[in-house]
Amino acid sequence: MATNPIPEGAEGLIPYLLLDGAADAIDFYAKAFDATELFRMPMPGGLIGHAEIEIDGNRIFLADAPEDMPGSGRSPKKLGGSSVLIHRYVIDCDAAFDQAVAAGATPVRPPEDQFYGDRAALVEDPFGHLWSMHTHIRDVPPEEMQAAMEAMGGD
Repeated sequence: MATNPIPEGAEGLIPYLLLDGAADAIDFYAKAFDATELFRMPMPGGLIGHAEIEIDGNRIFLADAPEDMPGSGRSPKKLGGSSVLIHRYVIDCDAAFDQAVAAGATPVRPPEDQFYGDRAALVEDPFGHLWSMHTHIRDVPPEEMQAAMEAMGGD
C-alpha cells in the first residue's frame, strides 16, 4: 500500500500534453528546453502511452494521442492549434528563444520588452504546443500596467 497519496515530485498542477509523436517530442524538449526524461511507457506499435519529463524542476506528462481513447485523439495538430500556453520564466529570454528555434520550434513572437515588466517571446513546438518564455526585467506597479493596457486599446 502506498504511504503517500501524492507521489513525491507530483505535487501541484501537472500539464499533460497529448500529441502526435511523443518519442520525438521528448527528444525535442530535451534539445529545446533542457528537459530531462524521467519515465517512458511504450505501447505496442511504438506509441507512448505515458511519459514524464522535467523542465526547470517541474514535471510534465505527455503521451501520444490515440484515436480510440475517449476524450483523446485531440492533439493540437489535429485540432488546428492550441489554446493553451505553457509559460516559463528563464534567466535569458533571448537565449531560450534561440535554443528553442535552433531545436526546431517555430517563432511566433520574437523576444521583446513588454509593458508589464518582462522580456517575452513565444514559439510553437513541432507538435502544436505554444511555449512562452519570459525574463523579468523590471517591477511595474499595477496602475502603470493598467494605463499601458488602456493606451494599447485593451479593456
